[in-house]
Amino acid sequence: MASAKAKDIISSAPVVVFSKSYCPYCTDVKNLFSRLHVQYKAIELDTESDGSDIQKALAELTGQRTVPNVFIGGKHIGGCDTVTGLNKDGKLKPILTEAGALVASASS
Repeated sequence: MASAKAKDIISSAPVVVFSKSYCPYCTDVKNLFSRLHVQYKAIELDTESDGSDIQKALAELTGQRTVPNVFIGGKHIGGCDTVTGLNKDGKLKPILTEAGALVASASS
């Protein structure tokens, strides 16, 4: 059931961040997305009643046990280091653009 829910969440938005509200790495990714004017959905696993089950399902799905666990365009991207690395290398915006995740006014 948690696996189906995780997949539904992943397909429900161009960018999904599975997060924990107290995690500084999660905050870093969400702040980066906010600065880039990315429309994203954050799922705070520590406040979801089935958050630990969803996190286990994500680990089975992606091999990643940690948060943040980021999906763009339905594809697993990774965690904070991967997302910030893609941004530093100039590769994040094209992925976000392709997924339709950038707010129109920020695309310049």
